[in-house]
Amino acid sequence: MQLCLFAVRVRMIMQRYMLKSKIHRVTITEAHLDYEGSITIDETLMEAADILPYEKVNIYNVSNGERFSTYVIKGKRNSGVIGLNGAAARKGSRGDLIIIASYVAVDDDEAHDWTAKCVFVGENNIIK
Repeated sequence: MQLCLFAVRVRMIMQRYMLKSKIHRVTITEAHLDYEGSITIDETLMEAADILPYEKVNIYNVSNGERFSTYVIKGKRNSGVIGLNGAAARKGSRGDLIIIASYVAVDDDEAHDWTAKCVFVGENNIIK
């Protein structure tokens, strides 16, 4: 019986979690407590921020300091809708300003030159 041993050299690649994109200071337009938990985002804003349906996002409520994560549901295009649904509806109210952020794992060598997409809005959550 012959036993062969192979030495395998594995290079570990460090990754960093980087901000992929954010929608900055949008206004909550609706909150539905009796709904499946999530956040509804205008499809135009989702595309501008490179956020997909069911993608995990972090929500930072500028108005009350709440921070939480949830997933995204696509809202009507060009409607300006930003809706908190289910339990998330307890974390903010209509009229509150929030930041919606998505993150991505990036190889360390790519992270040093990383640039996030930042979407800024004006009145009625329309892109500036």
